[in-house]
Amino acid sequence: MKTTAAIIIVLALLLGFNSFYTVNEGQSALVLQFGKILRTDKQPGLHAKVPLLQQVLTLDDRILAFDGQPERYATVDKQSVNVDYYVKWRIANPGDYYRATGGDELQAGQRLNPIVSNVLRGIVDTRSLQQLIAGNPGELSDGTVQQANEQAQKALGISVVDVRITGIEFPDDIRASVYKRMQTERQQQAAAIRADGKQQAEAIKADADRQAQIIRANAESDADKVKGEGDAQAAQTYAQAYAQDPDFFAFYRSLEAYKKAFGDGKGTIILQPDSEFLRYFGNPTPAPARH
Repeated sequence: MKTTAAIIIVLALLLGFNSFYTVNEGQSALVLQFGKILRTDKQPGLHAKVPLLQQVLTLDDRILAFDGQPERYATVDKQSVNVDYYVKWRIANPGDYYRATGGDELQAGQRLNPIVSNVLRGIVDTRSLQQLIAGNPGELSDGTVQQANEQAQKALGISVVDVRITGIEFPDDIRASVYKRMQTERQQQAAAIRADGKQQAEAIKADADRQAQIIRANAESDADKVKGEGDAQAAQTYAQAYAQDPDFFAFYRSLEAYKKAFGDGKGTIILQPDSEFLRYFGNPTPAPARH
């Protein structure tokens, strides 16, 4: 009895655990019964199912990617080019995806690759080699995404998010000209950047020169104003000194004149002995005014 009870308890526990399943964030779950889809659960959390009869297949709803096989394509002018690319995709319809691929990510990539490759082939077929050389790989990517997405959703339940062209290999006889053209474009871009930088530098220098001129003009104006105020104060001081003692003022001015004339010890002045300029060298008394 104890063994039977233990077996029953174990089976009950197993059935209990088998009755629930968890859907995580970024996942969807297909509930299957005898290989048929009963429902799709996208809400994260704990869900219930019939034990043993029903199975759960968990699918990744995040963006997935695979590298496409390099393919050789022919342009409209019959030139061969090799194109490398990779594809970003995600599950759009879990039911269609399961019926087309069995929920196998590897098989999904294998079936998606020829769809993208054929669309890309059709786009390259409409362009000349020169157009591919001069064009932007992003233009090929945009056209490929739109067409491949429509086909992949119908056939596989897959949404093509992006197709990135990682490289276009040109024939050997024109590869040198392609590289030269790319070099020329880069040189033109560099020249444009240098010209723009030089223009900005000249503008900054001109603005700095203008500000320096304004500063100098303001400083000179202030200096002239201060000098004028100083000269006015000096003139006022001289006038006051002269009014208080004319003889001392005349003596002081004569000393200033002597200092300027003989201060450096190198000056030579030829004057009459009775010159008014030398009156304080002999008799300090001012000479009487002449009539």
